[in-house]
Amino acid sequence: MRTTRWILAGAVTLAATVSNAAEPPMFQPPPPVQPICVPRAQAHMYPGVPICAEEFSTWYLRGDIGITNQQVKKLENVLLPRSTDHVNREFDSSTLFGLGAGMHFNNWLRVDVTGEYRGNSDFTGLDVVRVGGNSFTDEYRAKKSEWLFLANAYLDLGTWWCVTPFVGAGVGFSRVTISSFVDVNTPTAGVAFAGTESKWNLAWALHAGLAFQATNNLAIEFAYRYVSLGDGITGDTIDFLGNNKFNNPTTFKDITSHDLKVGLRWTCCDEPAPPPPQPVMYQPPPPVYTPPQLYAPPVMRKG
Repeated sequence: MRTTRWILAGAVTLAATVSNAAEPPMFQPPPPVQPICVPRAQAHMYPGVPICAEEFSTWYLRGDIGITNQQVKKLENVLLPRSTDHVNREFDSSTLFGLGAGMHFNNWLRVDVTGEYRGNSDFTGLDVVRVGGNSFTDEYRAKKSEWLFLANAYLDLGTWWCVTPFVGAGVGFSRVTISSFVDVNTPTAGVAFAGTESKWNLAWALHAGLAFQATNNLAIEFAYRYVSLGDGITGDTIDFLGNNKFNNPTTFKDITSHDLKVGLRWTCCDEPAPPPPQPVMYQPPPPVYTPPQLYAPPVMRKG
C-alpha cells in the first residue's frame, strides 16, 4: 500500500512539471520609454517632459515687417503764439522693416536687439491762431522717417497647441528725421519752409503678441507694440523770400506710435527633436525542459 502511494505521488509531480513546461510564463511588456528631455522647440510634442538644459541660451535671428500709426502731442516754434487751437495733427500710416538677433535663456525668458527703418510718413496739421481780436489758420505739411534701435526682453507665457503668448519691453534710441516742412498761412498768404533735420532721442517700447511654432526652427510672430520715439525737429524756418531774422526750427513734441508687426524668428542652433519613443519588448528565453526527480522507494528483501 505504501509503495502504491509513492508511485501515485510521483506521477502527480511528473504531470504538473510537464504541464508547467508546456505553458511558458506570461510576460507583460513595459510601458513606452519617454525621453528624459526634449528641445525647447519640440516641447509641444511631449507634454510634461522637461526642456533639455543644452537648449537654454539658444541663439535666434529675426526679421519683422509692419505698419505704423503715429501721433504727435504738439508743434512748438518760438514764433507761434500761445493762444493756438490745434484742430488736427495727423501722420499717415507707414511701413517698417526690421532685423535682429536674440537668445533664449530658458523656456520662458528671451532677449534680443533689433534695428529697424520706419519709412516716410506724410504729416498734415491745422491750427487756429488768435492774435488780439483776430483769428487765422496755419496749415502744416511735412514728411517724417526714423531709425529705431532697441534692446528687448520678453516673457513667454506657456505654449498651447504650438501657440505661445508673450509680453515684453524694450529701451534704446531713435533717430527722427523731419523733411519737406511747409507752413502756410492762408489768410495772409504767408508761406514758410524748413530744411531737413534729424534728432537722436531716447526711445522705449512695450510688446504683446502670439508666436506660432511652425517648424522645428521657425516661429511666426503676430505682435502689437507701443513705442515712444521722442521729439523731431526741422531745420531753420525761413519765409518764401528766404528771409529769417533768427534761427527758429519747429519741434514735433512727443512722437508715439502704435505698431502692428509680423515677424519670423529662426532658431539657428536648435537640435532636432528625438524620434518618438518605441516600446521595448522583453523576449524571455525559451524554457528548458528538466525531467522531474522521482523518489524511488527502497527495495525490500524478503527473508
